[in-house]
Amino acid sequence: MSRVQIKLPETFVFHTDIAVQIGDINYGNHLANDAVLRLCHEARLRFLQALGFSEMDVAGVGLIMADAAIRFQGQAFYGDVLRFDIGVSDIGSAGFALIYQIKRISDDAAIACVKNGMVFFNYAEQTIAQTPPAFIQAVAAPIPSQPSQE
Repeated sequence: MSRVQIKLPETFVFHTDIAVQIGDINYGNHLANDAVLRLCHEARLRFLQALGFSEMDVAGVGLIMADAAIRFQGQAFYGDVLRFDIGVSDIGSAGFALIYQIKRISDDAAIACVKNGMVFFNYAEQTIAQTPPAFIQAVAAPIPSQPSQE
């Protein structure tokens, strides 16, 4: 069986810690596959906030997810605190990729790698928008990471 391949960036520009909540657990008593995307969404919101943006306002335009890929590497359990390292790659004329490396803090165990294709989007006009120069500048500068918010 072939596995999804996600190329990790040379550097991660942001990190945040998120605790696994009981609603993130499935019947196998570990982190549910759908919860991984929800937790990445939370990490993405924190990343954008650290840049002074939101999903609905990145220098005047919004963001919409075009695709997602997940490579599961290990299990996480209720109460585990996970470190989300985020990198930006493939910045293009209308979007970029966000790469998440997720590890459990207590033992540095790899939990998953995730890649989201993000597209800049004008919600008022329902059209794809150009990558704002302010976004390119913001991700090139040092970004303050967020401490654990369990």
